[in-house]
Amino acid sequence: MAGRRDERGSGDLFGDPAVREVRDAPPGARRVRSAPPRTQPLADRLRPASLDEVVGQDHLLGPEGALRRMLDRGTLASLILWGGPGVGKTTIARLLADAAGLRFVQISAVFSGVADLKRVFDDARQWAGTGRGTLLFVDEIHRFNRAQQDGFLPVVEDGTVVLVGATTENPSFALNGALLSRCQVMVLRRLDDEALERLLCRAEAESGRPLPLTPDGRATLRAMADGDGRYLLNMVEQVLALPDDRMLDAQGLSSLLARRAVLYDKDREEHYNLISALHKSLRGSDPDAALYWFARMLEGGEDPRFIARRLTRFAAEDVGMADPQALPLAVAAWETYERLGSPEGELALAQLVVHLGTAPKSNAVYTAYKAARRLAKATGSLMPPAHILNAPTGLMKELGYGKGYEYDHDAEEGFSGQTYFPDEMRREALYSPTGRGFEAEIARRLDRWARLRESRQS
Repeated sequence: MAGRRDERGSGDLFGDPAVREVRDAPPGARRVRSAPPRTQPLADRLRPASLDEVVGQDHLLGPEGALRRMLDRGTLASLILWGGPGVGKTTIARLLADAAGLRFVQISAVFSGVADLKRVFDDARQWAGTGRGTLLFVDEIHRFNRAQQDGFLPVVEDGTVVLVGATTENPSFALNGALLSRCQVMVLRRLDDEALERLLCRAEAESGRPLPLTPDGRATLRAMADGDGRYLLNMVEQVLALPDDRMLDAQGLSSLLARRAVLYDKDREEHYNLISALHKSLRGSDPDAALYWFARMLEGGEDPRFIARRLTRFAAEDVGMADPQALPLAVAAWETYERLGSPEGELALAQLVVHLGTAPKSNAVYTAYKAARRLAKATGSLMPPAHILNAPTGLMKELGYGKGYEYDHDAEEGFSGQTYFPDEMRREALYSPTGRGFEAEIARRLDRWARLRESRQS
């Protein structure tokens, strides 16, 4: 495979400067330029020259990585690169084109339409006639609508282009099934602390001096990047512009630089990921983790009413009768937030989170409800037994409505033990309380009533 380079497009991640070939020239023509000038952004100057220099994606590019094995076989399938900002999607696409000896063409779904795609496909067919393949990199591919995504199908199928799409959205939701079936999805990880530190070391080597940061300041800088390598290097440029004699600790750095905005889309996948994490932390009786995810959602700008709704659902679904006070407390916390608003009302929701996290758990009512719905659907329109029907007219009395009904308050121990299911079906046990919390007492009551019912019906 050839090792040629393309020079178009915006900067991405992150390597040493290198001599690079401009690859959209006619076949056979070579144009070589020197290392990028210092006026370029640091992230662009540190763009990797080879796949070995990409950091944080060893699961794909390491010796046993999926992309590495694919290249070793001499093939490159169409791909969807799914990952957050600043993790190397564009860089990897460029370097894959290098490694596979393919022409690199980049478009953005934000600024491109059907006419642009047609021109790219026509050019790719002409280059294919000269024996040169094309890797088409589509940034933000999820922004193309379903019909536009379908436009890629024939050119991917016949090999006109190797498609590499980049997306920050879950491909399962953002891309149509036909396109996904023709591409392999590669998940890029957010850059961990080790990967970010490697970028800092490269930045120091490029600038020729160490960053003026104390150890805790350096750790804070990595934390402020929140897994985004490009954002980290942009902050590094600001730090390097400071006088050499000024050392920044965590507090000084925080006052100088802005922390990367939290990634959170209230109508997208992160919204559902975090509410799921909150729900499952509560179900696992971990109030600390639940409070963390609750705070993460608030920091991301989530509407507290949405969280209150989910907490109320949790009280009914996962706590249930193990703590009968959980549901009214959930409603009270929701109402408190409505009365006080933010930020004061959020404390009531935090109290609710802790209560639900520490409450005994039971989904017995939820399970019984679902079983009752299935039973109701299966048994159609069976009538209630006649003895529990009211008889307001003479005709209804003649038909036996209400005959034999026993008033439970007048029965011994306030319990008649009569059957209340339809005559045509046997009694079903739908609710099975656990031995946790208040349901332990409920279980004792039901067991006692079952014994009384059996004795009085025998």
